[in-house]
Amino acid sequence: MKNGEIIGGKRGRIMRDMAYLRLLAREYPTVEAASGEIINLMAIRGLPKGTEYFFSDLHGEYEAFIHLLRSASGVIREKISETFGYLITAEDEIALANLIYYPDRNLQKMRREGKVTDDWQRITIYRLIRICKEVSSKYTRSKVRKKMPADFGYVIDELLHVDYNDENKKVYYDEIIRSIVDSGMGPEFIRVICELIQNLTIDNLHIIGDIFDRGPRADIIMEELMHFHDVDIQWGNHDISWMGAATGNLACICNVLRIAIRYNCFDVLEDGYGINLRPLSMFAARVYREDPCTRFMPKILDENIYDAVDPGLAAKMHKAIAVIQFKIEGQITRRHPEYGMDDRLHLTAVDFEKGTVTIRGKEYEMLDMNLPTVDPKDPLKLTKEEEELMHTLCLSFRHSRILHRHIKFIYSHGGMYKICNSNLLYHGCIPMKENGEFEELSLNGIVYSGRRLLDYIEDVVKMAYFLPEDDPNKEWCRDFMWYLWCGPKSPVYGKDNMATFEGYFVADKAVAKENMNPYYRLSADESVCDRILREFDLPIEYSHIINGHVPVKLKDGESPVKANGKLYVIDGGLSKSYQPKTGIAGYTLIFNSHHLALAQHRPFDPEHENTPKVTIVEKMKRRVMVADTDTGRELEARIEDLKELVAAYRGGVIKEKIR
Repeated sequence: MKNGEIIGGKRGRIMRDMAYLRLLAREYPTVEAASGEIINLMAIRGLPKGTEYFFSDLHGEYEAFIHLLRSASGVIREKISETFGYLITAEDEIALANLIYYPDRNLQKMRREGKVTDDWQRITIYRLIRICKEVSSKYTRSKVRKKMPADFGYVIDELLHVDYNDENKKVYYDEIIRSIVDSGMGPEFIRVICELIQNLTIDNLHIIGDIFDRGPRADIIMEELMHFHDVDIQWGNHDISWMGAATGNLACICNVLRIAIRYNCFDVLEDGYGINLRPLSMFAARVYREDPCTRFMPKILDENIYDAVDPGLAAKMHKAIAVIQFKIEGQITRRHPEYGMDDRLHLTAVDFEKGTVTIRGKEYEMLDMNLPTVDPKDPLKLTKEEEELMHTLCLSFRHSRILHRHIKFIYSHGGMYKICNSNLLYHGCIPMKENGEFEELSLNGIVYSGRRLLDYIEDVVKMAYFLPEDDPNKEWCRDFMWYLWCGPKSPVYGKDNMATFEGYFVADKAVAKENMNPYYRLSADESVCDRILREFDLPIEYSHIINGHVPVKLKDGESPVKANGKLYVIDGGLSKSYQPKTGIAGYTLIFNSHHLALAQHRPFDPEHENTPKVTIVEKMKRRVMVADTDTGRELEARIEDLKELVAAYRGGVIKEKIR
């Protein structure tokens, strides 16, 4: 009966609404409590939005990234200049900024030099309070209080809210500072104020992919992110590779080992994640004993501190794991013809008598034919020793407690993309055809493209890690993690070919060319960006795409701002390996209540001033308030719920719990 169904549907909804209101009533048991929270939330909506920071392609460069995080990409130095103007010297500005960035290090140094005097402490506390007051001005008092350390919360709160027009209050202010110094708590107070300033300057942190690989210590970056108050991560292809390794995907395990050894990053493997490399080193030293492995010598951009490895042995380990990787990748390719990657079965195309390899129909001379573990009759088959080695390495990855703690954080705080305050964030690309249509990928008989493709991939990535080992879908999902690393239609890779084999074994650089997906050319067109924004249900006006993955070669005249300001590509080369190509050391995109700005970084040098060049790239037509943000809309919904609760109290539908 139609009417009965309608009435039943309404009644069910009403019952659900009442159940929710009763739950809400536990938190706000009276009209006064609910009304007070409505007033509080409305006040928050009237505040300026917090400052969002967007970083991309960190690639293990922990020192540079931590400096950018603690300095807020130069914004803290900017606040010091704005606050004190010509009242303090440029030298004092730099000293104060460095103290805020690294309070422990600088306080220890000043103690050794005998500079932590009572006068210095009083002056420094006064200056830090002024800066803290400036960076906290856009937040509610309660939000700032929650970020304060418990031991000094009351004192900091009092100092931040002194009325300078009241002489008695000024005396009170001076007495508090004098008491802190006289009690011997000055250095500790300075440390916690510095950390509070760092905490308040960046409200939200967005990482647009590629935390791992090339740089020395991605694990230290992960620890820093896990202690940050509000962070999200859009997965990059290098992150996916490590996530795949954590699932037990053997090709991904080989890949992360190969890249780490290639860039001499033994510390992140052994000291960071406890990966036991001794079995690999022993295997490589024995199999390639007489082989100099010259084409596999590591790129030494950073020296290892804890696990120094002789470059000659590292080259042997590099070659050993690369050959195993090519075998395992070939096995996955054969298991999955739907990947369309049969042209990359390079070991099967080697002519071991002639010393050549055929790639895309053309024969090339092999630069290295010393492949003692490759059986010409069955080149993709692992030897018994290789199987045992991979079993041991897999166990090391599966049992690394720290690695899995980090990977679970990447899962819980990450995704293929994020929509936030009219910005669309993703690492690589939305795969496209030359005609501007979204590229299609057929998986298990279903065709995916555009947003639907990214949503499906996100589900598969989660299943690869979280499905139990005996689930029949586990292996398919785990294999797909490797496809995402290097597949021609992978949104996080975005190229038609992963030419790793060619780079090692073929002299002709043309054969190693990796063609970018048409997205990277087409997305410079504003109309294409508009189409992508519509695909993700975003308004065309005032929305942006924020992208990483492809380094912007500033020295060649490239700009990170494309498509008439619709697209920001913020991979500028934080990784040392890219800096010769880009000419800079990365970008930070900063979105505050007034504008969007790009901070252009110089190569990190701990001994010299590193304040970046900050350029405003888009001014907001009016100041952006919390009410204009996603958070503001959530607060508005919460306010409406509370209003319903107040109405329920006043109508006697729900009874107040008045004590």
